Amino acid sequence: MTALQALIGFTAWTLLLVLLVFAYRGARFLAGTPINSWPRGAKPADDAPLVKRMEDAHANCLESLPVFAVIVLAAAALGRLDAVDGLAPFVLYARIGQSAAHLWGTGSLQVLVRACFWAVQSLLCAWMLFRLVA
Repeated sequence: MTALQALIGFTAWTLLLVLLVFAYRGARFLAGTPINSWPRGAKPADDAPLVKRMEDAHANCLESLPVFAVIVLAAAALGRLDAVDGLAPFVLYARIGQSAAHLWGTGSLQVLVRACFWAVQSLLCAWMLFRLVA
């Protein structure tokens, strides 16, 4: 997998998470829940816990996708994809792992696993950035 493919995968994963939330809300709407039951910034108490975690996993993706995208796209623009190609797929794998841990639950173990996957992503991005500017 190339860095550009990993970026597309990261983007697709982010989109999948939000589409799953949208599908849940669409089903609730079709079952009679008012369309304005999901105000921005306020999570309804009657949403399924998995859906709340899905929203949080999506938000986490949105936090790190721009950093990853800038590194990969800068490498492409500079003709230096070789500096990031070997590491970028592992950013995607760690992102999926972090999201899976998020969906798994909110207990201490899940939060620790999630934090470890986040740390891996952050270190990989830092390493790619260093290789790109070195």
